Amino acid sequence: MSTGDLVFAGLAALAAGIINAVAGGGTLISFPVLLALGVPPITANVTNSVALVPGYLGGTLAQRGDLVGQGHRMRILLPVAALGGLVGAGLLLITPERAFSVLIPFLIIGAVVLLALGGTVKKRVSERIAHLHGGRERLLGPAIGIFAAAIYGGYFGGGLGIIVLAVLGVVLVDTLTRINALKQCSSLVINGAAALVFVFSGHVLWATAVVMLVCALGGGYLGGNLATRLPAVVLQRLVIVVGVVVAVVYSIRTFG
Repeated sequence: MSTGDLVFAGLAALAAGIINAVAGGGTLISFPVLLALGVPPITANVTNSVALVPGYLGGTLAQRGDLVGQGHRMRILLPVAALGGLVGAGLLLITPERAFSVLIPFLIIGAVVLLALGGTVKKRVSERIAHLHGGRERLLGPAIGIFAAAIYGGYFGGGLGIIVLAVLGVVLVDTLTRINALKQCSSLVINGAAALVFVFSGHVLWATAVVMLVCALGGGYLGGNLATRLPAVVLQRLVIVVGVVVAVVYSIRTFG
């Protein structure tokens, strides 16, 4: 990549970090920019995934207080999440480049739909929690759901947090804040496991990944400080519009 390309990739990662901290969906900004810069689809997805992992770490550390007392859940769910992330990453690496190119518009639209449903999912989870009165918690259902979500997360990952929140929120008996913290930790493990595979895949553009990593960290920090002043719903709608436009343009390029 040229210096100018690295600047654009860095700015995209900065925006993704801010958006992830405030509203979610940053992948729908940074991944298409890499495609627009001429990076092959699988390489773009792999590089983007590796670069954005520290953002999940920051989010988990920020909510670590809400993970206290959830050790039993994490001992069961996180290994399953890691396994699913490894499987998803492996599936991506054996997917032919042409086949993945065909899938990209559908993956982006799927992520857009998940992002659009995010508010509804949180509302439904909150309503369910408000009507709970305790009971024995069973983790088999969440483990199966997390494994399926993790495969998707390792393969692409846009909108992963919404899927994980829905899986956990439907079954677990707890507050939305604590479930959200477990979601953040699960997403970190899923993406971290996938990134571990990608690091040794030969597909990572390291100079680009390092620039994006630093910028994403800065964006996450900036977004965290601006979270109370930036309207999350406006950013979310912006990302949805961008995602739809990218999917349409890429569909025309691929199928036209």
